[in-house]
Amino acid sequence: MNVLQRLPIGLLSLALAASPVSAEPSSSPHANVDNGVQASLRSGAATQNVIITVASGHRDEIRAALEKHGDHIRADHPLLDALSVELHAADVNELANHPWVQDVSLDAPVSPSAVPSPAKSGVATTSSATLRETLGLPRIATSTTVTGSAGVGVAIIDSGIAPGSDFTGRITGFWDFTRGGIPVDPYDDYGHGTHVAGLIGSSGAASNFEFQGIAPEVRLVGLKVLDANGQGKTSDVIRAIEFVVANKSKLNVQIINLSLGHPILAPANHDPLVLAVERATQAGLIVVTAAGNNGQKKNGDVGYTGITSPGNAPSAITAGAAVTNNTVVRGDDRIADFSSRGPTWFDAYAKPNVVAPGLQLAGDTSLTSTLFRQLPSGRVKARNGADFLSLSGTSMAAAVTTGVVALIVDAHNKAGFHRQRPLTANLVKGILEFSAIPVSGADLFSQGTGEINAGGAIALASAIDTSDSSGYWVRSSVPGFTIIGGQTAAWSQNIVWGDAVFTGNLLYVSNIVWTSNIVWDSNIVWDSLVAFVQAGNIVWGTDAVWGANIVWSDRVIGQMDGDNIVWGSATGDNIVWGSLDGDNIVWGSFAGDNIVWGSVAATNIVWGSVNSKNIVWDAVDGPVAGALPLVGAGDSLVSAPVISSGKIF
Repeated sequence: MNVLQRLPIGLLSLALAASPVSAEPSSSPHANVDNGVQASLRSGAATQNVIITVASGHRDEIRAALEKHGDHIRADHPLLDALSVELHAADVNELANHPWVQDVSLDAPVSPSAVPSPAKSGVATTSSATLRETLGLPRIATSTTVTGSAGVGVAIIDSGIAPGSDFTGRITGFWDFTRGGIPVDPYDDYGHGTHVAGLIGSSGAASNFEFQGIAPEVRLVGLKVLDANGQGKTSDVIRAIEFVVANKSKLNVQIINLSLGHPILAPANHDPLVLAVERATQAGLIVVTAAGNNGQKKNGDVGYTGITSPGNAPSAITAGAAVTNNTVVRGDDRIADFSSRGPTWFDAYAKPNVVAPGLQLAGDTSLTSTLFRQLPSGRVKARNGADFLSLSGTSMAAAVTTGVVALIVDAHNKAGFHRQRPLTANLVKGILEFSAIPVSGADLFSQGTGEINAGGAIALASAIDTSDSSGYWVRSSVPGFTIIGGQTAAWSQNIVWGDAVFTGNLLYVSNIVWTSNIVWDSNIVWDSLVAFVQAGNIVWGTDAVWGANIVWSDRVIGQMDGDNIVWGSATGDNIVWGSLDGDNIVWGSFAGDNIVWGSVAATNIVWGSVNSKNIVWDAVDGPVAGALPLVGAGDSLVSAPVISSGKIF
């Protein structure tokens, strides 16, 4: 028992204040210290920028103790019961051992999920008309189509939004979290957020409708978390998410776009950025994230396990990138080599959920932004002379997906069904997956259920009456296919969740899965769909992932050494799974039944016998478990949500 554990609660601050400060940690890393912090400790840094998640009700005491000890509190995170702190390195492990402290996570640098490189030789920028048509939308939106006009709002947490004629009257709020979350006039000194905003909802006015977004009448809220160099902090992203959750009704926001991320450093339920996404979903928001751009190994071959955080959030709609070859028809589409494949690190979640066009898409830009200045070969001129920028990445795919989500919400609203019950994140994800069109030759870890299909998704959203909570809730027929480029493209008509592929008419019947925002506990929510599991069609049965097809890169796992491995047998059933430091291991026998399971601490072991029935558990450390005014400061927006009894109000 360490000094913090044996002292009375009232002496906690004295205990921390008395802790010696040294350049070296006093003991080996604790199980709830993530891999980012562990790597930083090994570097010898005297202080660590961390996010400390604490037990409910004890955040104030931990904050007071840290402040007395001279640690700098950067931010409170009431949504998570967490603190962002500049902490003495020598105190990390002692703090981690305290019963009130659940996790010590790196306040990891975040970056946009774009590939800001010059246009590749022979690869043309995808035109807006081609992009819209391949999604099953008209070349140019009209008053007879869904456009995001029915009160749909999107929060873009990114580098900002540069105002321009494509966004006139529709940037309804802007806050700069690189400067503490202050309300300011919209701007974007890096340029990534403006590009994302254009793909989501450019009106097309600047280019005489040559370049128009997916949902050209959607309302936009900008939350700047990336600086002029495209860099940011996880804690600022979390603060922005908290702000949207607290003010979603005031802001009239239903969707959050997160075209950014960082390498996965801990299991999803210990990752503060993932937890923030989960809380946002529970509050009724739909969160779209980028899968990441780590789809290639260092030798250039396609690899797996490259999903970034928060793309590993179970509730998020995680978008990978597809290549359309600048054609409308789907037969020549493929998955972009750079697009991150699943499964997710640590948890082996099936991600991405879907893919969307993401290679060399033209979007809005600011002539003074970093990206526009640095990428002269990526500049695109509209026929009227207006300047745009072509970028690639899952950032762009996530933006396209967010635009389609806005159309789904708009279609449902215009059908009048939202008056009884709004669409949940689960149902929107289900609609996207069910109506997606599979990419030929791609496996589930690369494409999810397929490439998004706005036409099909709109048809489903317009037909599902969410006021019916007991039975068949489809009020008009849906075809199960979409005509794209004059060709019939069949829907996937399945849902991927956990380790199973769900098939059948599951979306056509009201179910707790679709009416609830609870997504984490798959045993509660998703078991009700068990009858729809297609026998033998299991995600993990594929041989495409295991073996040598892992992304061996510091972009994914933070380090390179011979101990950190994921291998599979020829049958895909025998798995060796190693953590970042080579100590956390899962071994499978020849038959896939004999298991050795190690926790993060490498001391908590489960051994299975040959027949997998004889189990020994060493629980030394416990198991791992129309124009609108800008909303300003005078509009009584709150800076954080009210939390009570684990619920968000």
